[in-house]
Amino acid sequence: MRVVARLLLGPSVVVAVALIVKGYTKVGDGFAAGMVVGLAVALNAVALGARGAEEALPVLRHAPRVAAAGAALALVSGFFPLALDEPVFSHRPGPDEKVVSVGTAELMTAVSFDVGIFLLVVGVVTVLVHQLADPDQEHST
Repeated sequence: MRVVARLLLGPSVVVAVALIVKGYTKVGDGFAAGMVVGLAVALNAVALGARGAEEALPVLRHAPRVAAAGAALALVSGFFPLALDEPVFSHRPGPDEKVVSVGTAELMTAVSFDVGIFLLVVGVVTVLVHQLADPDQEHST
């Protein structure tokens, strides 16, 4: 199970990136991508234990900060249009405006919102899994 847990983490990140990049026109892609990575982290915690997962993936220590950054990015992306006298969650660029592209991925506020939701979900799921796996450990953020 330990080998499978370690081997599934990489592909789960690739699937999450694909969900965000290719599925950005549909609702919920950031959440789905976050759950894919969150479940891979949970599998690592089950297979390796809380401390073993943290040793294998040192970035897990930053999960609370990742969740906070994701929430901030999602809120800024959603409420940014208010500064332009537009309704909340109005996406930029608008219709008939040039969209900046990186390869085949189009960068717009919907993508930044999905990335924010992704970071929020991954951070929260990681913290919850870690707390459930090792409830007695003190965390300092």
